[in-house]
Amino acid sequence: MRHRKAGRKFGRNTAQRQALLRQLAISMIMHERLTTTEAKAKSLRPVVEKLVTIARSDTQHHRSLVMSKIDNSPATLKLFEVIAPRFEEAPGGYTRISKLGVRHGDAAPMALIEFVEA
Repeated sequence: MRHRKAGRKFGRNTAQRQALLRQLAISMIMHERLTTTEAKAKSLRPVVEKLVTIARSDTQHHRSLVMSKIDNSPATLKLFEVIAPRFEEAPGGYTRISKLGVRHGDAAPMALIEFVEA
């Protein structure tokens, strides 16, 4: 039984799951919105929101922290210079998940995750 075991595994091992979430976070930052399955969107939300919280104060240490998490220079630059300044005063809740219905091929529930306009 899986009682009290939090988190989704997506049928992947740990390294693959971390790589999936890292690439989803990079795509989310670069395009500011992402269409994916509901489960992946719900797992991505805390990852992206923690990155934005770190990026709200622009220091060399925080840039190093973000780079250690996503390892993508253009995404880090955009996060610090475009996205984080929008949320300087916001205490949290930087993303929104909207349900889109089911995917035609396999009926997977789809969702749109995007940054809110602050």
